[in-house]
Amino acid sequence: MEKELNIKNRKASFEYTLLDRYVAGIQLKGTEIKSIREGKAAIGDAFCFFEKGELFVKGLHVTEYGKASFYNHAPLRDRKLLLQKKELRRITNAFGEGMAIVPLKLFINEGGWAKLEIALAKGKKQYDKRETIKKRELQRNLGRKIK
Repeated sequence: MEKELNIKNRKASFEYTLLDRYVAGIQLKGTEIKSIREGKAAIGDAFCFFEKGELFVKGLHVTEYGKASFYNHAPLRDRKLLLQKKELRRITNAFGEGMAIVPLKLFINEGGWAKLEIALAKGKKQYDKRETIKKRELQRNLGRKIK
């Protein structure tokens, strides 16, 4: 049994207020999917952008596959995200209104396909971040008192 792959962007919920979530496929090369299955990917610095009506992710770091020869991939290349047209239109409209598109989680589904969970997000102000920290501290302290 394979270990479950679940690469998360932990900073996203702290830096942004997450609104709508979507699951997108990723257009990958052969050596990229092999590296992702080994868990050698990072999405901490990744972000999404539009180019010619298509959605791409930039900054998704997929380490080169160790057993590949000269057919290896570039670790930081832009990768196309695969969504339905209706979802793309909805995201395009929100993106035009000043929202960000943030990658949240990279995972492999039951069918063996690499998927990227993305969210429409608004950037948090400094006082919103402080409020998030206060809530987290309160939850942590409540959890300690119960045990």
